[in-house]
Amino acid sequence: MKRKPLVFALAALGCTSSYAEQLDTITVNADFRPHALEETASSVSVISSEEMQKRSAQHLENVLNLAPNVNSASGASRNKYVQIRGIGERGQFSTPINPSVGLSIDGIDYSRSGAAGTLFDTKQVEILRGPQGTRFGANALAGMILLESNEPTNHTEAHIEQSIASRNTRSTGIAVGGPLIKDKLLGRVAIHKHVSDGYMENTYLDREDTQNQDELTGRAHLKWLASDDLTLDLKALHINMDNGYDAFSFDNDFTTTTDQPGKDTLKSDALAFKATWDINPSVTMETTLTQSDSELEYSYDDDWTYDGQYAGGYSAFDQYLRDRKNRSIDMRFLSADQGRIFNNTTDWVAGFYQLKQDEDLHRTYPYVDSPSGKESSSYQTTNTALYGQLDHHLNDKTTLTVGLRAEQFEADYRNSYGFSHDTDELLYGGKIGLQHQINKEHLGFVTLSRGYKAGGVNDDASLPEDKIAFDTETLWNLETGLNSSMLDNRLKTRLTVFYMQRNDQQVNSSTQKDGSPDFTIYLDNAAQGEHYGLETEIDWSINREWRLLASLGLLNATFTDYTYVDPNDTSNTISLDGREQAHAPRYQFSLGGEYYFAPGWIASANIEGKDAFYFSNSHNARSDAYHLINASLEYMTGDWTFTLWARNLADTEYDVRGYHFGIDPSLEYDSSNGDWGYDPATYTQKGEPRTVGLTVSWDY
Repeated sequence: MKRKPLVFALAALGCTSSYAEQLDTITVNADFRPHALEETASSVSVISSEEMQKRSAQHLENVLNLAPNVNSASGASRNKYVQIRGIGERGQFSTPINPSVGLSIDGIDYSRSGAAGTLFDTKQVEILRGPQGTRFGANALAGMILLESNEPTNHTEAHIEQSIASRNTRSTGIAVGGPLIKDKLLGRVAIHKHVSDGYMENTYLDREDTQNQDELTGRAHLKWLASDDLTLDLKALHINMDNGYDAFSFDNDFTTTTDQPGKDTLKSDALAFKATWDINPSVTMETTLTQSDSELEYSYDDDWTYDGQYAGGYSAFDQYLRDRKNRSIDMRFLSADQGRIFNNTTDWVAGFYQLKQDEDLHRTYPYVDSPSGKESSSYQTTNTALYGQLDHHLNDKTTLTVGLRAEQFEADYRNSYGFSHDTDELLYGGKIGLQHQINKEHLGFVTLSRGYKAGGVNDDASLPEDKIAFDTETLWNLETGLNSSMLDNRLKTRLTVFYMQRNDQQVNSSTQKDGSPDFTIYLDNAAQGEHYGLETEIDWSINREWRLLASLGLLNATFTDYTYVDPNDTSNTISLDGREQAHAPRYQFSLGGEYYFAPGWIASANIEGKDAFYFSNSHNARSDAYHLINASLEYMTGDWTFTLWARNLADTEYDVRGYHFGIDPSLEYDSSNGDWGYDPATYTQKGEPRTVGLTVSWDY
């Protein structure tokens, strides 16, 4: 029975006609200057608004599987932790995060708040793989994700959509834009509300909404064409996510028995102001100022049960309240048409950047070392950078690129135990690359780049002194690729092969404290890690009726010199040399097709899958390999679009987070001496089951 959707999806890749349409040009805006995707000399995936619409993607987690070598982890209401090429955080508790994968929403840094990645009125998602040391610095050791909203235009536009789906899911969105003053002042406003009961059932509370989603996103954009030489943009973003968190059970299924379901909330307001000034025919200045204020709650029933369910069990609720404030300035000068240097052969960029982040944490948990059951900390960081890039055109077909970024990282950490730690270090990264237009259809490139990620501090008073602080991590990345546009621009392919060497690799580890349900979760430095593989993407307009889209990522990510030492028992050591790293599946793929079978009708199907992977570096528990099938049927008539869609059509069961520890009191509890005695076992959070819905939209 479950093979039928797979057969349908593969059948959607055939062809019968001889005429094909040319593919649209996709522009990548992540670099200092916009480039067509096929002219971008790096490994980039671009996910369009049309692809989001086909699967009714509400959040970044719904589209990440389309990009090769990009994985994500949950342990929350959303998959908000991203790994690129096997590098990236998988969760956060007390320890402050310096992220490996950055997230930017309309130029505003949300790298520590992946839950903010809602997608309504998003023009495209750009995923950059590999270190982005020149352009983005310390927040982009493994890569960068950019969400770009629709811009206001000089024409009045409106988009209204309504969706209904499984499990009492409803979404409503409205976007309106156009000229406020013709050719002078443009504006756009969008608001979206998404609610769902979620897919977990709490049998103790007799509720089906303890893992619910309740998300509101509002965006506004004013664009003032002040003169022929000056454009001013003001963007505002409001996010209010009031989601539940009740995801784990002893039986690893879709039911829980907690008496205190948790929350996973984000309330954020942000502004971004950008001025683009053509100072003269030689130089353009771009200045961007941003600020964001965010309040987050992450809480859960620590014992996963109701009080009294098991004899000898314990009862605890763990709550993390965070307050984050970000302020940034980015000022850069770019050569314009007449500003090339070295005999008119070289484009240049020079800039200054500063980001200040303040994060206050208040935790309530009965097992903290405090009579009140509360602890708090503050983490203040300042990143100040100078950067520059030269693009030297050796001839009409060959360009040499050299980029460099020097970044001063300062951090001040304080907690309620009286512990403090200051960091002040100079970091640097950059790249040197060569791209060559082989002929009209093929562009080749090779790039050597260096990324970096600042060191930090672990927030756990029980750790030995040598584990309190951890060092900066660096990464060298060598990649070569070939971008092709063939068959009269009907077939576009991208292929990248890469090798990455990590030094002083920061590793997330954990250990359970003897005689206690409490855990020590900390970051440590492994000596070295090695990552290599390939990424390829294909977009083929076969003929007027059929289109094929495919991607494949192959990855080998291993430790080359690392021994895990249990901080609670130093005699317990595990050599991980040669072992695969966590959340680094050896393969990921996406294979899909579109069939335009009648005027206004489009049928789409997609299969996406990934190999098994380790959940953590501290144990050997693994996920299962899986594939998901998605499909949609779209009908357009006039200004109306009707889309019947399904995610995970075959109702495949798969895991988005996993732990291995002792928590079930029914396993080997010794009531004679009060020993916890829980046997360790693997516990997983399930991914979204089959979801079927209908979206109706109207465009003016």
